[in-house]
Amino acid sequence: MASVASAAVAIPSFTGLKASGAAAVARVATSVKAPPAPSPRLVAKAALKDVGVAAAVVATAASALLASNAMALEVLLGSSDGGLVFEPSAFSIASGEKIVFKNNAGFPHNVVFDEDEVPPGVDAAKISMSEEDLLNAPGEEYSVTLVEKGNYSFYCSPHQGAGMVGKVTVN
Repeated sequence: MASVASAAVAIPSFTGLKASGAAAVARVATSVKAPPAPSPRLVAKAALKDVGVAAAVVATAASALLASNAMALEVLLGSSDGGLVFEPSAFSIASGEKIVFKNNAGFPHNVVFDEDEVPPGVDAAKISMSEEDLLNAPGEEYSVTLVEKGNYSFYCSPHQGAGMVGKVTVN
């Protein structure tokens, strides 16, 4: 941090000096030039520059953190009022974006991709939970990252008959 030093010149005061001595002191006082003090505006700019660099570092770290979180879409399994649904049930993501399916209510649940409703060449079994695997407690998660562009349909095998189905479009 920059600091400002005082540039004042102290002139001692002596009693009993003659007028000419006082004039000499006055001449000295007028002939001494102190170096100009740094402009407070420049000091403020330097301080703002330091703060700006620190803020940029913090902003970059925050952006990276947010970007990593932004690259994951959370889908709740079961609505807060106990409905047997995916929330949201239809959505779009970018290729390579992670989907986190999080157990919320009305469990047990799982996530199974319909082998007849995935893009060509995608093995639905590799991106699905097995039909026997279930999320049994609140907050349990299953994550999948979809890379192939196209439309995917998924369902919860215990509740598919109750309409617990969803669709995702990968752009």
